Amino acid sequence: MKNSTIDMTEGPILKKLIAYSIPVVLSGILQLLFRTADLVVVGNFTGSDALAAVSASGPVSGLIVTLFMGLSVGANVVAAQDIGAKQTEDFRETVHTSVAMSLVLGAVMMVLGLFCTDFLLNLLGTPAEIFSQAKTYLWFIFLGVPGTIVYNFGAAILRAVGDTRRPMVFMLIAGVLNFMLNVLLVAGFHMGVEGVAIATSLSETVSAALVLLVMVRSDSVYRLESKRLKIHKDKLLRIIKVGLPAGLQGSAFSISYLLVQSSINSLGATVMAAVTIAWSIDDFCFVSVNALGQAAASFAGQNYGAEEYGRIRKVYQYSMAMAAGILVVLGVGSYIFEPQLYRIFTDDPAVIAVGKDLMFLIGVFGFVNGTMDIPFNVVRGMGRSLFPMISSLLCICVLRVVWVCTVFAWFHTVTALFLCFPVAKGLTSVTGILYYHRTMRNLNRRNNEWLEIGRGE
Repeated sequence: MKNSTIDMTEGPILKKLIAYSIPVVLSGILQLLFRTADLVVVGNFTGSDALAAVSASGPVSGLIVTLFMGLSVGANVVAAQDIGAKQTEDFRETVHTSVAMSLVLGAVMMVLGLFCTDFLLNLLGTPAEIFSQAKTYLWFIFLGVPGTIVYNFGAAILRAVGDTRRPMVFMLIAGVLNFMLNVLLVAGFHMGVEGVAIATSLSETVSAALVLLVMVRSDSVYRLESKRLKIHKDKLLRIIKVGLPAGLQGSAFSISYLLVQSSINSLGATVMAAVTIAWSIDDFCFVSVNALGQAAASFAGQNYGAEEYGRIRKVYQYSMAMAAGILVVLGVGSYIFEPQLYRIFTDDPAVIAVGKDLMFLIGVFGFVNGTMDIPFNVVRGMGRSLFPMISSLLCICVLRVVWVCTVFAWFHTVTALFLCFPVAKGLTSVTGILYYHRTMRNLNRRNNEWLEIGRGE
């Protein structure tokens, strides 16, 4: 389908950037509805302990998923660069390598996750009263990990050519299925946390199957053929070069979240429930800037492959302005309407009271998420992924560890703990902006040197 793809190397950038981003935003919202539906159903039908059990399990599954979502960023960037450079055969090899990787990695991580569930929950210091429910929830979530990984890799390939609509449709189908299964299994059959976990895993498997089906039946350049399904070493290395640092960065975020989660657990079930809801609300605010980040990486990738460096600069400027503006509006709004938002999940006044402070620190300062992620996504689109990883490890992960061991240890309050988020993200934002400008200066200098050599010849 020609109208399902976008040529990012020609034409008006802003219009195409918006057209690309809107379906990705909607896809992200639908994907978040998986977990939010879990929380709403659990909170209303099973109680605060079950809600805390889901909270305790979230960072563990997030650690696995973010690693391979980062690798899918590598697949997206490499595919976009191949398309921008008009290297059709290279693109086809990237497609088949990416899908083969996702199938292998999904199976491996599912098995490892099932065997390590107890260890991970013990590592977090999960309270004894919710340990059994947390284990059950996490065990069923790991069964759906292959579907999550395959969907993200397949969607990354489609988005590399500008097709963001069909991944959105697949996520819509899966989201509706997830909600229906939640109601059936939990409200109807009273299954508890295992019901919502089963619903999520089945839904994510369906979304993966739909992506693969479209790729198999397509007559486009990204057509998936079983006889060509293999891992090409050169494409694997290119994907790893970009994707592994991004994946390690995401996993490092999750590891630091595990440390924070352990600290949260020490504050009791009420704070755990409040934090779970706060992060869920913040995820909906962040999904828009995440979509812009994906768009920026794809646009930068295609234009880098086509050597249209001036368009990369415009992509950065438009993306930064939109991301910061959107998150200011959403962040402030989430703080103002915090009581109403929290009551969607729970009527517990103690949980709602804790949420007010959390949403001030998470929501009002949410704009730094935009200015943090956009610069790094643009340079990833140009194949530079190592420095963003190093910067994030130092500015976010290491800082969080130091913060928990010092500021939180001294004051031991939820406010003292969550103040580290805007501080860490603000510092990362500064380094990202500086690195983007340095990268563009070096790129322009090298391009001018090549032009001078050409004139000399």
